Amino acid sequence: MSYSLQLYTLRNAMQEDLPGTISRVAQIGFTQVEPYNFVATSEELGAALKDNGLTAPSGHAPLLSQDQDEIFAAAKKLGIGTVIDPYLPAEHWQDMETIQGTAAKLNAAAKKGAEYGIRVGYHNHAWELESNIGGTTALEYFAGLLDPELVLEVDTYWAAVGGQDPVELLTRLGDRVRFIHIKDGPGTTDTTAQLPAGQGTIPVLNVIAAARSLEVGVVEFDDYSGDIFEGITESLTYLTASSQSEGANA
Repeated sequence: MSYSLQLYTLRNAMQEDLPGTISRVAQIGFTQVEPYNFVATSEELGAALKDNGLTAPSGHAPLLSQDQDEIFAAAKKLGIGTVIDPYLPAEHWQDMETIQGTAAKLNAAAKKGAEYGIRVGYHNHAWELESNIGGTTALEYFAGLLDPELVLEVDTYWAAVGGQDPVELLTRLGDRVRFIHIKDGPGTTDTTAQLPAGQGTIPVLNVIAAARSLEVGVVEFDDYSGDIFEGITESLTYLTASSQSEGANA
């Protein structure tokens, strides 16, 4: 398991200076990133990643609303092995029929992705956990409809906001979860209250341990009231120190 940074965290800095922002990410100590909006920025982003020795094992793109061939072609160019649809609003998660339709569309996207050698996944917010479908969460019902090759990226913070214990959720979802978003804070919808990993109410280390097939833990802030570069540095320092401590105790 390795750590990455969701570049949406630095969206404001990237709009002002993409190459400079990527350089700072590398200097902080990240070796991997998770791009968003990478079709539009693929040329500049690709050059910046190469110049700074960074890789992008996963990336976010709206597979269910934009040109999939364009997305997969850009992903392949950037070396992104897993393309994750990041967002479907709450109305998509309120009834079985709509969820079944979404799963069918994502299964079809995965078949197209396979032609490019790219895996497909889905990333949740709170409403997939707040909605109850047939006695389970909408996210778990949805997971049961996905083809085996599809993966989940569980945003563990939004799972908690949605009323679920993220440790228990990850345990139930099992091997389907290959990526998680690591963030901390009070577990509320106030994104500006989010905090570096280890400083809030989310049991971050237990969450990571519960994702038994985890490939990448992705650090993300939806927003932050402090200096965002200091925030991601504190998160990475905490996670790295915890990993080293675990290794020493193993």
